[in-house]
Amino acid sequence: MAYGILYDYLMGQTTHAFDYFGAHFGTCELPGKTKRSKPTVLNGVWFRLYAPMAEDVSVIGDWNGWDVRVNKLNKIDPSGVWETFVPDLHDYQCYKFHFKNAHGQYVDKADPFAFYSELRPQSCSRLFDIENFIWHDDPWLKQRNRNFDRPMSIYECHLGSWKGKIGDRFPSYEEVADYIIAYVKDLGYTHIEIMPITQYPFDGSWGYQATGFYSVDSRYGNPKQLMSFVDRCHQAGLGVILDFAPVHFALDYFALREYDGTCLYEYSDPAHTISPWGSCQFDLGKDPVRSFLMSAMNFFLCYFHFDGIRVDAVSNIVYWDGNKNNGENTGATEFIKRLNGKIHYEHPDVMMIAEDSTDFTCVTKATEDGGLGFDYKWDLGWMNDTLKYYSKDPIYKKWEHNKLTFSMAYFYSENFLLPLSHDEVVHGKGTLINKMFGDYDTKFALVRNLYTYQFGHPGKKLNFMGNELASFDEWNENRSLPWNLLEYPKHDSIRRLFRDLNLIYQAEDAMKVEEHNPARFQWMMVDNADQSVFAFEREYGDSDLLFVYNMTPNYFEHYSVGCAHEGVYEEIFNSDKDVYGGWNQYNGLPCQSYPGAPENRPYHIDIKLGSYAAMIFKRRIEKKPEPVEEKKPEKKPAKKPAAKKAAPKKKNPAKK
Repeated sequence: MAYGILYDYLMGQTTHAFDYFGAHFGTCELPGKTKRSKPTVLNGVWFRLYAPMAEDVSVIGDWNGWDVRVNKLNKIDPSGVWETFVPDLHDYQCYKFHFKNAHGQYVDKADPFAFYSELRPQSCSRLFDIENFIWHDDPWLKQRNRNFDRPMSIYECHLGSWKGKIGDRFPSYEEVADYIIAYVKDLGYTHIEIMPITQYPFDGSWGYQATGFYSVDSRYGNPKQLMSFVDRCHQAGLGVILDFAPVHFALDYFALREYDGTCLYEYSDPAHTISPWGSCQFDLGKDPVRSFLMSAMNFFLCYFHFDGIRVDAVSNIVYWDGNKNNGENTGATEFIKRLNGKIHYEHPDVMMIAEDSTDFTCVTKATEDGGLGFDYKWDLGWMNDTLKYYSKDPIYKKWEHNKLTFSMAYFYSENFLLPLSHDEVVHGKGTLINKMFGDYDTKFALVRNLYTYQFGHPGKKLNFMGNELASFDEWNENRSLPWNLLEYPKHDSIRRLFRDLNLIYQAEDAMKVEEHNPARFQWMMVDNADQSVFAFEREYGDSDLLFVYNMTPNYFEHYSVGCAHEGVYEEIFNSDKDVYGGWNQYNGLPCQSYPGAPENRPYHIDIKLGSYAAMIFKRRIEKKPEPVEEKKPEKKPAKKPAAKKAAPKKKNPAKK
């Protein structure tokens, strides 16, 4: 088995390299002194390292006083695999590999396959036995799938800054779970997406420049504490998605950079060695690198039960350095196809999600049909166009009308997810509410409209933590979210709006079932650029919803908007209600539809249209009683003819 994994690792075909490389607790048999004596069984740790150009390799640690002479590794394969067994070790002991590299220099390197590491600024790997965690999530795993016809509303979070530090330390995975699970569940979200938690040295990288791709971030605890976090989420009915960055890694020399003195993991071509972020780029055309990264993602799926992987910076995978003009990086796209194909084969109920800003085609098409094989793709075009539109003065919005209509022109080409993520609220971009046009009240009205538009538009949903607080201050990884804002009605009303939108999303099939079927979506008002009013209807089965958006401060006591059917439409949501911080211009009574409408729609309803209001109407569908089959009268069994009574005997008068 070991050599099978090694062969597949070298060929770029394994997703289980973690079963072989790294530091594994186990046993070793020493032969007896005589043929008749029993072998001695030792408990300890097997160390295995892949370093083709290394020489004179040893493992140094706190158990041997960091003495390079004590625990030498043996080269067990010409490809460059080194191995040794060290008895009587235990969890949390620190270690590194010491060897002579290709330049003849002796170096100390962290274990690329370490399951745990020291907290920065320390850089040692640490021993940890990841086996035998007791899970309680079987009911969740049995019903898990890729959510194509289910609601998927994702709460993206950075664990360290959600509640902030506890004194001078970061909260543990379990301490975050104590609060975030109930909070997210109450808001109606279906999934939590956590930003990268593979070991990384610089807080400001948020985990996107890692040093340990199998090592759980020690800021928040050990691997089993992370397992507990996921287990508790699953027991509460929440899925968990892991953000993973397979494009680049940190520059620190104690980790992967020039690992054995050669560019073992990064590009050897200086033109591509350093990424646009100033980090080292993985050479995704090398087979061992492919195995390393595929196995890393699979490691978190196998041992931590994550429900999906969000693959970061796919644009820098499909194109050289993320630039379309440089052409397709075919070695990297082949890696992505292989990754998605193997993950879906082993975990058919797990989602693979692409964070991709390019127009590269067939990202969510199956690999057997020539696609990259992702399940979902972030619609960053929708995000950019939408936020630009909402930032415009209403006077000029008619010139930007296509920014809100264009997304549906290409929506059916991929399985899209609509993100309002952490990238939109950092680095001087301003928070979402700051991006809105206008004064204080107008910004709140428009951000309510924006979130209603996101939930009404086809596609899965993602919001970064704090979007529900409507903070005017950008997110900072070094401080907590501004929870004090919930003491102010204007801000708390946005949190309630999120909850109500999520609950409607979960309840209505029209918002989630067959959303990539064009027959389920119809524009009802799409060309009204002068008034900047939009309307569309989404329908599935008994769920028929009409969404109306007023993008200007104009108020209409009576406004005619098209609808697809004759019948009664009831307003089930209005962003202008006072409970959301609005002016309470809502439609209290049901609206009857009548023939004819603007833009040649078959029917229309007359509604009250508030300033910057977003509304959801639901058509009342009377369920016809099922026809009752007439019961035929039961045939009564024929009566048997009554037995004839014997005639009375006549008396013989002669006997008298």
